[in-house]
Amino acid sequence: MDIKLIKTEKDYYKALKRLDEVFDSPAKSPEYAEAEILELLIENYENEHYPIDTPDPIEAIKFRMEQMGWDNNDLAEVIGYKSRISELFNHKRKLTLKMIKNLHEKLNIPYECLIPRSA
Repeated sequence: MDIKLIKTEKDYYKALKRLDEVFDSPAKSPEYAEAEILELLIENYENEHYPIDTPDPIEAIKFRMEQMGWDNNDLAEVIGYKSRISELFNHKRKLTLKMIKNLHEKLNIPYECLIPRSA
């Protein structure tokens, strides 16, 4: 097991290849331990070099509505106003704290996805 920090793309792809080779190793084997370490190193490299931003709050709501098969009437019951939906979806009105709380509780959308990045 020759494990080192992943510093370059070449190191990254080499680590991915090795992880693929040892991924299904039996628990408590040296290869299993190696896979666990490689996963951490790869995750660290990806977080540093390929960060994923949280989605736009409105896009997160639309995505969750689609997953749940909801329409605007269903959403109106959560945020309280049917007339506000088009304003929200067109970015003409911001989510209130009460809306964010209700969306989190009723649609299970994480708070970090609902709070605007500029806030």
